[in-house]
Amino acid sequence: MKTVFPSTKFEFLLFAIFLTAYGILGTTIALNYRIIFDDRIPWDAYFSFDNRAIVMTGGGFERHPLSNYFFNWIREFAYLFSGGKKDDTFRLVLAWCSNFAVSLSLIQIYKYLKNIIDLPTKISLVILLFFALFTTNILLSFTPETYTYTLFFLVLFNYYAALKLRKEEKIPAVAVALAGISVGGLTITNIVKIYIPLLFEKNIFKNWKKFGNAVIRVLISVCVFVLLFLYRIDFKYLNFLNKSEQQYEKFSTAKKTPLWDMIASWFFGGNVLFSSFEIRDYHNTKGFYYKALFMEVYHSWIPYIFVSVLILLVFWSYFKNFKNKLVQVLMISLFVDIIIHCILKFGLHTSYIYGGHFVFVFPLMIGWLFYSYKNNPKILSLLFSTVVILLFYLALNNIFRMQEFFLFLEKYYI
Repeated sequence: MKTVFPSTKFEFLLFAIFLTAYGILGTTIALNYRIIFDDRIPWDAYFSFDNRAIVMTGGGFERHPLSNYFFNWIREFAYLFSGGKKDDTFRLVLAWCSNFAVSLSLIQIYKYLKNIIDLPTKISLVILLFFALFTTNILLSFTPETYTYTLFFLVLFNYYAALKLRKEEKIPAVAVALAGISVGGLTITNIVKIYIPLLFEKNIFKNWKKFGNAVIRVLISVCVFVLLFLYRIDFKYLNFLNKSEQQYEKFSTAKKTPLWDMIASWFFGGNVLFSSFEIRDYHNTKGFYYKALFMEVYHSWIPYIFVSVLILLVFWSYFKNFKNKLVQVLMISLFVDIIIHCILKFGLHTSYIYGGHFVFVFPLMIGWLFYSYKNNPKILSLLFSTVVILLFYLALNNIFRMQEFFLFLEKYYI
């Protein structure tokens, strides 16, 4: 419980601050606008999130194999307060569930920075505030989506795995299985990230018994996951293979936007720094037409500079801490998403919604960069100044863009 939830008075204070800040945002949107959940709008109302589809069915089984069970609980919990109605109270509960998950994710980041990297409180708080203002956290704090809870489960597991690896302990089979079900069940491609820390357990490749034990833990996790998934689809696995192929073809179709710009503006940038928006006309195939909001690529050189500096910090940290197994765990996890979205191009044109899968790596890698220069005051001052400048610009930009988002709500979603 101390690992999952705030365990000190200061952590409880931080948690209360995040709950309040995100809660004001989510409550305002839930009570005054219908965009969080509208029974007539199945998908894409804002930034390609599938709110209604996820809440009501858990999403497509080919990408979200076990999420129907999870969102059945979320939906029924919301019904308890709304009396079974899909009204503003229903939206409010959904928003606060998301708020709770994102706020807990931020506490996990703080725990990692303080307890694993052992950074001073001042630096940890600056990095934490920087992360709290990311596009991903702002949007997911009121959005009932798989990414919201994937962010929490992935951050939690990475913190838990770091604690185990630091103590040179193995990660128990039960923990691996539960993480596989929760993380992989919400988005199937993420399950491989659960097995990455096992590669860095002590002497895993030098002792065949330890290697065999790790293989057994992975097999147990995979078997439990597969059995639960097959049970969901009535063991019609061929249907899953056909749907997966259709999904890949649909979401990896080349767009007119240059590849480098999609990677810069949407994969790296869009999950951190809002770009400008465009409005499109959509309909639900049943005659209801609505407006949908999407992100454009950046139109100014300043956001590209911001993204470039952020990427530089992350990879500078990686090369500086290359021999650190905890850093390798984080970066290999990030490379999984780079392969899926940037190389295979799956969903690259809307990769600004996938931040919950990987964006938490950025603040942690910046934290490791500070750690690597803990005995170099000049570099530390340079890094601190750089992050503060990035934080200042990020806050101004994202607050301004959220004002535009509210104008969109005011015009189309009252």
